[in-house]
Amino acid sequence: MNILLQNSSPFCPRRYRGFAYGVVAAAIFATLFSVSSRAQDKPAAPDVVVLKNGDQLTGKFERSVGTDITFKSDIVGEVTIPMDKVRELRSNSNFVVLQKNEKITRQPKQAGTLALEDSTLTETIPGIAPQTIPAKNVAYVVDGATYNKELNGNPGFFHGWNGAITGGATVLQSSSYGQTLTAGISLIRAIPSVAYLPPRTRTTFNLLETYGKLTQPVIPNPTNLPAAVAKTSIFHTDFEHDKYITPRFYMLGDLSFDHNFAQGMNLQQIYGVGAGYTILQDAVQQLDAKADLHYSQLKYIAPIQPPPPAGPIPQTPDLNLIGSTFGEAYKRTLPGKILLTQSGTYIQSWNNTDAWSAIGSLGLALPVYHRFSLSMNLLDNYLNLPSPGFNKNSLQFVTGVTYTLR
Repeated sequence: MNILLQNSSPFCPRRYRGFAYGVVAAAIFATLFSVSSRAQDKPAAPDVVVLKNGDQLTGKFERSVGTDITFKSDIVGEVTIPMDKVRELRSNSNFVVLQKNEKITRQPKQAGTLALEDSTLTETIPGIAPQTIPAKNVAYVVDGATYNKELNGNPGFFHGWNGAITGGATVLQSSSYGQTLTAGISLIRAIPSVAYLPPRTRTTFNLLETYGKLTQPVIPNPTNLPAAVAKTSIFHTDFEHDKYITPRFYMLGDLSFDHNFAQGMNLQQIYGVGAGYTILQDAVQQLDAKADLHYSQLKYIAPIQPPPPAGPIPQTPDLNLIGSTFGEAYKRTLPGKILLTQSGTYIQSWNNTDAWSAIGSLGLALPVYHRFSLSMNLLDNYLNLPSPGFNKNSLQFVTGVTYTLR
């Protein structure tokens, strides 16, 4: 673009020269901005992985766990590839490499570019000489943005929840009629949400409700006697927040509420503080043990009084207790992505040693389709001081469909 302005030109009076110069400057700026925008809009070169059999995939290298890399291909989607099957990997993104023998702390690490060739990983960080790492010594490879976010991020309370929702129903419609409904929610929020960084906090929430009602009419019923009704109502919910002192030891605050019509228990509420320890933790299993000191209140269902001349049935007084809870929780991923969960809890009162209880559970979740699985759970509640006339033990076998949130 050639533009000539002459001071003496009759077509360019002095009063228009400033305007003309402004037009020229605007034109030059627009041209430069257009060139810059086209340069910025140019997409980055895709990552490339070349397998030892000659196959090649383009897309984005996402992460690596152990000796497996996760690559999101433009054609086949997200795939997991063993490193020993990779001839070459080229990526333009920045990653953080964590080695197996490395003590992982909450100190920040600088990210760099990576190249994988013949089972050897080369990490290049600006200002530092490239470092070569045998693939067998790599524990994790994480993109730098995710690593720093997990390391230093402080997400809000409603962020990062994971878990599952379970539901089941049984309906009977005949001479006898009724239904049994089961609903459950199990949520967990771990900060950070990845396994390669030391835990900071963990919050759990669980809720389970089993409600049933069965009506049995008197057959035959010439005198119009009322039908017999059997009712089931068992409710449990708990909330716990853990604050990690070390990668395995943590302090905790917990609360729980229980209602069990089958044991004459209207409401048991517990508020406690304590500590826990992760005894066992690896890629497929985890075992935790914990104990607390708590305040508990136990309220019983008022018994139905018989008509005169029978004497009144005494009601069990409400209990205010100081006690401790001792518990353990175990989970394991079995072959076929089947999830096994097991827990046991013993609750002992110190100011009334007869007022103790125990809870045990065993569950299996079998994957069926995508995030849906078939769940089977065995739950056993034992209350040493039930309401008069009620059994001490309450046993449930619950089946349902479980949906995993993420």
